[in-house]
Amino acid sequence: MEQHIQHLYEVLSKVQGYIYPNEIELRWSVLIVLYPYITGLVAGAFITASLERIFKVKILKTTYHIALLTAFAFMLVATMPLISHLGKPFRAYEIMITPHFSSAMAIFGFIYLWYLMAVLFLEIWFDYRRDLVIWANKTTGFKRFLYKVLSLWSTDISPKAVALDDKIGYIITIIGIPSAFLLHGYVGFIFGSIKANPWWSTVLMPVIFIFSAMVSGIALVMLIYIVLTKIRKKILDMACMDSIAMYLFYILVIDFTLEGLDQIHRIYVAEESFEVLHNLVFGKLFISLFIMQGLLGTIVPLITLGIFQFYKPKESVRKLAYLIVSILVLVGIFFMRWNVVIGGQLFSKSFSGYTSYKTGLIGSEGYLMAAVWLIVPFLILVFLLWLFPPWKKIDVDHDL
Repeated sequence: MEQHIQHLYEVLSKVQGYIYPNEIELRWSVLIVLYPYITGLVAGAFITASLERIFKVKILKTTYHIALLTAFAFMLVATMPLISHLGKPFRAYEIMITPHFSSAMAIFGFIYLWYLMAVLFLEIWFDYRRDLVIWANKTTGFKRFLYKVLSLWSTDISPKAVALDDKIGYIITIIGIPSAFLLHGYVGFIFGSIKANPWWSTVLMPVIFIFSAMVSGIALVMLIYIVLTKIRKKILDMACMDSIAMYLFYILVIDFTLEGLDQIHRIYVAEESFEVLHNLVFGKLFISLFIMQGLLGTIVPLITLGIFQFYKPKESVRKLAYLIVSILVLVGIFFMRWNVVIGGQLFSKSFSGYTSYKTGLIGSEGYLMAAVWLIVPFLILVFLLWLFPPWKKIDVDHDL
């Protein structure tokens, strides 16, 4: 009780102007920031994978399976920040089994199950079924048993069966592309449909979320491929990296343009909320918006990748630049989510005051818990890469 009172006094000391009592403490914490961030990584990674399979960008074949496994690993954890945020997390499964079609949050349960099971899981299964059969015959012990279970004890790897697998996987990928847009676009829809909050209420919010998801997903795949290649002590496929960087640059340009258009529209319309938003942007959100998201997360990557479209320095320089750019983009998109979720709660509905966001290191919604849900997907990805090594799959393809 004393700690809660002390925490309240600390928050009150940072309140500026007039603010309603129920607005002093923010209801949505850093965990809610992670939720759209992780789902964006899922959607973006899947779209990156679809570039090779659907749009026949064969130069990206090196990263196809990495992108697919990355999307699946992060999808398994996508709901955990929300569940951790709930007062009764053990009731979270009810959102997926209780039809409630008038609730955007309830519909997420169905979208999540559809995307996880009907899209990602099935695409990976059909893509790896032949390899699971082959690996089951080449391995021993528990791993052999695991491969047999995952292949559902199938043994048919004839050209006809493999062709059918590829055809079904292709159809699933086609279905998965609009599903990926729906998965993350609805997150922006939730924020954009809150009319009472002028920071969120914009028809561009779902579109901005979709393109920022594509940006973050491409950057994540780029980062993982660079790190994975370094760990395996292999040679980086620079042609593939240059192509990924090109797509990242184009999508980043579109994302930057949309966000800029949104801000220009706000400035031009200048509604009654303009002054409070202006003070918010140049006050409490200055560092996170202009420095972290704008300068480091957008402008620096845009200039770097833009230069590389016309002039390509030696490979060692590009490798380092791509590593730094991918990290900066991921940080920038995280702060974009932060500025939306946290920033939209820092000003009062009276348009006359501001509060502050303060949380601890530990606790159910502390930074440590947030770090856990950022680390767990990478641990899952390590396991998936061990179980479904893309480099061994490529060797099998060549052998056949």
